[in-house]
Amino acid sequence: MGFKILIGIIIFLVLIQFIQPSHNNGTAEAATDITHTIPVPDTVMTLLKVSCYDCHSNHTEYPWYSKITPVNWWLNNHINEGKRELNFSTFSTGSYKRKDKKMKEISEQLDKHEMPLDSYLWIHTNAKLNDAQRKMIIDWTKTSREKIMQDSLANKRM
Repeated sequence: MGFKILIGIIIFLVLIQFIQPSHNNGTAEAATDITHTIPVPDTVMTLLKVSCYDCHSNHTEYPWYSKITPVNWWLNNHINEGKRELNFSTFSTGSYKRKDKKMKEISEQLDKHEMPLDSYLWIHTNAKLNDAQRKMIIDWTKTSREKIMQDSLANKRM
């Protein structure tokens, strides 16, 4: 009886490997990317791509384990949730108010060490940000918020 259950579980695990979620393989540099709205220094862009873009853009660099079901379902859900919160690939489509809010949230989450998530850093150790890198991104968000405000005021005058 136990052997039949084990065989059934193995067959089930093999069969679900054929049910794969769609991958987040959009263009890395979309026309609506944040870089088309706000100046992003190369140093900051590198940090964003390494530490943020996998979950917060339309282009994910998938690790080897993303091909294993049901892990890939969890991963896909995690990416979709991250993109709902902040998507750098569609950042320029938001209102000035939304852009400002997202910049503020980036700063707050980095300051509180809430991002990148610990669960992401377990495997992606290169995505860990040190204090100087966090400060660099936080400073950039402050400068970006000023630019967003200036653009908003300039747009109202038109």
